[in-house]
Amino acid sequence: MLRLQGSIVALVTPFNQDGSVNFTQLGELVDWHIANKTDGIVVLGTTGESSTMTHEEDTQVCTFVVKRVAGRIPVIAGSGSNCTATMLEKSLRYQALGADGLLVISPYYNKANEEGMYRHFATVADAVNIPCILYNVPGRTGCSISEAVIRRLYKHENIAAIKEASGNISYASQIARYLSDDFRMFSGNDDIIVPIMALGGSGVISVFANIFPAVAHDIVADFLAGDIAKSRAAQLKYLEVINDLFIEVNPIPVKAAMNMLGLHAGSLRLPLYEMSDAAKAKLQAALSEVGAL
Repeated sequence: MLRLQGSIVALVTPFNQDGSVNFTQLGELVDWHIANKTDGIVVLGTTGESSTMTHEEDTQVCTFVVKRVAGRIPVIAGSGSNCTATMLEKSLRYQALGADGLLVISPYYNKANEEGMYRHFATVADAVNIPCILYNVPGRTGCSISEAVIRRLYKHENIAAIKEASGNISYASQIARYLSDDFRMFSGNDDIIVPIMALGGSGVISVFANIFPAVAHDIVADFLAGDIAKSRAAQLKYLEVINDLFIEVNPIPVKAAMNMLGLHAGSLRLPLYEMSDAAKAKLQAALSEVGAL
């Protein structure tokens, strides 16, 4: 986990027609990802619709995935909350369930001042003994983790990385100054994997990998192996698909794409709803263009 690099899928949670978690399909997806070179799995993230799931379902999904993976690749549990006490409780619970790492998000809606932001993360990092990945996604949370807070956190023995999903290369460049074998950066945006890697990134936490796991892995692996031209070519080849996976709010399009490709992601939970016909047609066209359909 401390040397993790590559493509880490932000795994969807497949649902049955009645809205319950489809554990049979979840297990098949886990096995399919491992067979197709996915380097790690994030469960209970935004793409996994954790915000609409109960604590009991969270526990069931984390337990199931940890057991199904059985140590083959790292499992990282999204334990974030805008309540620090809740994030701490979830982090300790997922650690006890066998998660290899935690994805911890900046507080959303209530946000935080600088000291509150620092203590939000430090409270969890001080209490656990598995690696934490900070999650910076201001488009979702309404606030960013400042460079000054990162400068205070990156040396913490239990803070191993940042998922940088602001899309702001200038911000990523500031954070890149702190990168080392002990503090890594993963792109949180599939459209800029190569640019983040050029700044010293170690890979991607990927929505795109839900449909093209081997491609996402190879984009990172080829870059790390020094074949930047091949990595860049793949990034650009699939750029239209990547963009269309965000034509509506994630994970609406990626679940639609998975269903088109026979990966049986199932339905969504409200307030998410099936994507529009126009958006679906555009996504289908992009998938056809790269030969997936």
